[in-house]
Amino acid sequence: MKKLQGKVALVTGAARGLGREYALRLASLGADVAIIDIDLKSYRHFDREKIGEQYDSVVDEIKDLGVNSLGVEADISNEEEVNNAINKIRENLGEIDILVANAGGGSGSMRGNAASSMDAEHLKLVMERNLYGTIYSVKAVAEHMKQKKYGKIVTVTSVAGIKANVTGTYSHYGAAKAAIINYTKNLAQDLGPYNITVNAIAPGYIGTGRLMEQFEKAGVHTYAEQTALKRLGTPEDCANVIEFLTTDLSDYVTGTVIDVTGGLVH
Repeated sequence: MKKLQGKVALVTGAARGLGREYALRLASLGADVAIIDIDLKSYRHFDREKIGEQYDSVVDEIKDLGVNSLGVEADISNEEEVNNAINKIRENLGEIDILVANAGGGSGSMRGNAASSMDAEHLKLVMERNLYGTIYSVKAVAEHMKQKKYGKIVTVTSVAGIKANVTGTYSHYGAAKAAIINYTKNLAQDLGPYNITVNAIAPGYIGTGRLMEQFEKAGVHTYAEQTALKRLGTPEDCANVIEFLTTDLSDYVTGTVIDVTGGLVH
């Protein structure tokens, strides 16, 4: 019997990139996997994010692993859309046992939004997309988990939420990701009595299809040399941690942040 057989997992922002890798890993462990994304075919916008021609979306890839899956398009920063999407998932797959609140993302140039002159609209967008979207997703699944006295929640922060950018820029994103860390720690205390674990994963320089283009333009070595392991991370490196945090291997781990940065944080 596979470790997550009989469980229902939800991964937000899973149409491509790290979210897709998380969804496929959970499916390979036997879970039925639902995904929420604002565009279930967003992989089409990036050459290196393309999936097999036989698949229309990651939902088809998941089903090919022998489990059930459902994809719902919704804006994670809109609470009503999140609730409607999760209700649809419940109707089709059942109550959610595992949540990976992966959806998020930045806004604007990496050299913009310096801490002392942050753009208010960018800040609002990034906070809603990251912090608010995480909170909305948790609120929609927590009550059932409390009733069942079981749940695994993984939030997704970033090295940017742990470590300041040396230029003090892109600070709206760092602030949003840091807020997710504090929210995760409070959530773990809140839900701990119900046998629900809550942890965060903080990826560093991970070579997804979209980001590899950026890394190569600047020179991969520029980023790799900043890490202790002298290499970029892979989506599989992050999925390994997701597997740990969503299975019984982590039953006594809660309220913590695991950075997957290859030693970038020291």
